[in-house]
Amino acid sequence: MTAPSLVTLADVREAAAHIKGVAHRTPVLRSRTLDELVGAEVFVKCENFQRIGAFKFRGAYNAASRLPADQVAKGIAAYSSGNHAQAVALAARELGTTAVILMPEDTPRSKREATAGYGAEIVTYDRYTGDRVAIGEALAADRGLALIPPYEHPHVIAGQGTAALELIEETGDLDALVVPVGGGGLIAGSATAAKGLRSATRVIGVEPENGDDTKRSLEAGRRISIPVPRTIADGQAADTPGELTFAVNRRLVDGIALVSDGQIRDAMRFAFERMKLVVEPSGASALAALLAHRIDRLPRRVGVILSGGNIGAERFTEILGG
Repeated sequence: MTAPSLVTLADVREAAAHIKGVAHRTPVLRSRTLDELVGAEVFVKCENFQRIGAFKFRGAYNAASRLPADQVAKGIAAYSSGNHAQAVALAARELGTTAVILMPEDTPRSKREATAGYGAEIVTYDRYTGDRVAIGEALAADRGLALIPPYEHPHVIAGQGTAALELIEETGDLDALVVPVGGGGLIAGSATAAKGLRSATRVIGVEPENGDDTKRSLEAGRRISIPVPRTIADGQAADTPGELTFAVNRRLVDGIALVSDGQIRDAMRFAFERMKLVVEPSGASALAALLAHRIDRLPRRVGVILSGGNIGAERFTEILGG
């Protein structure tokens, strides 16, 4: 499949129809204080209110529900640091089947417990020494399961793009869209939707400073690998952009901004204190880029995706108290 045909606006719209009534249509919030601090009209898409607490359910359900019935009956598998794990586990439960999830040993306890709570079997590995793709593919093959990757799948990418589609349907045209970047599925789907609706919309990705694999890759024109990032934004601890997502993002993404762990922490605090939102570090990174003025020539109307809110009370207070 060639990059231009990988995923289209029509695919995102089809995904939106496919997940309607199963995934939540999450709210878009405004904050006058945020607008004043940033110097723009900011529209905040709250995927922390999505089922499982993050945008990942959109893509996971869109992909899993399209599997043949006999494969669904055999079960599905995934590898994930937490949010995709929960999304696939819930999708499996919705479809009446089982899920086996490969998770890092250091996955936050709240995400691991939630994944198990949806009925999934959990297998762990060391994210700093193990190859999760190779381990996940072997696990799925050994058990005859359908593997749903966190971002390397057209149906997953299209499903994630429905978050941006909903945002723009509610707000009208945006001058810019600011999106967190991990493996690149959310921004690939979001850029497909945003650029498909209005080609002039700037799409800006945000990565942690210690996890800038997509920024380096876009600048080099090829996928670059870095050491596994160590950052509070565990959901963005990718070391290499996805092959399929990079094929989309190199065409559609206008730039990448970097934020520090301290700036992410400040954004989490702002969201909690001023907007009454609990957001996990990865979910706050795009907001952090706005608050820290890390985006040059910010236009008037800006959409930002808060990608998730899966964080336990102990970890939340630990980060904000640090």
